[in-house]
Amino acid sequence: MAVAARLHFRVAISHIQPVQALDAPELALYRTLRRVEEHERAGVLVAANHKVIKRLLASRYTVVSALLTPAWLKKLEPQLRARPEAIAVYLAEDPLLATITGYQMHQGALAVAKIPPLPDFETLLNHAPRPRLLAAVEGIANAENMGAIVRNCAAFGVHFLIVGETCGSPFQRRAVAGSMGTIFEQPAVRVARLAETLTALRARGVRCLAAHPRADAQKLAAVDLRGDCCLVFGAEGPGLTDAALAACDGMVEIPMPSHMNSLNVAVASGVFLYEATRQRGGS
Repeated sequence: MAVAARLHFRVAISHIQPVQALDAPELALYRTLRRVEEHERAGVLVAANHKVIKRLLASRYTVVSALLTPAWLKKLEPQLRARPEAIAVYLAEDPLLATITGYQMHQGALAVAKIPPLPDFETLLNHAPRPRLLAAVEGIANAENMGAIVRNCAAFGVHFLIVGETCGSPFQRRAVAGSMGTIFEQPAVRVARLAETLTALRARGVRCLAAHPRADAQKLAAVDLRGDCCLVFGAEGPGLTDAALAACDGMVEIPMPSHMNSLNVAVASGVFLYEATRQRGGS
């Protein structure tokens, strides 16, 4: 109750409610952090890192609620106060937050936001400046890898990321955390058939290159990436499917010693995208 009295004067900026237990219906999304399918069905994402929450509060995404310790409310209050929407803020102490099922809460800050409608492929392609730099992913089920790829795309100026039908969502909690919140700014589109999308890109003059180590693959440094291009990445184990490879203009690999045959896909995407940016003058 002391927390409630101490924070009563701030109720004007958003609904603030101290909680003594996490079993209230409005806290269901915080109790089910491992059930990503429930979040996707609800059309929401969960930010579980204070740095990510700060980026969320600076974005155009609609923030629904936040679950914070009093200390984090104090730190985030200026951004909460600046938001246009009313945000329900639930306050709890660290020991209570640590009881969230399946997730050990260390940082004392969580937030829920609505996933906005994603722009369609044609809109993104038509608005991308020339020369276009795109990335596409297939079969990326690991959320941390997906998040790291999104972060690489944001770091190296990818105009938009194409997420194939066999990938996990870039809005899963671990993916959002892995992207460090850059998913809030990095354009991305989900497509129903990646191979068909790559074929459509080639018909529009975009060169599609598969990051795929093979004997007949070109070395990365020898490939001209200055024109319109889309770099295509698959999961580290299975790699790209035959359909995706057939839809590409060619295969490119990172030179490595013979005893190494691959890199983690997140690392590989960073290497490829850095080389593309380097060739384009670093802009």
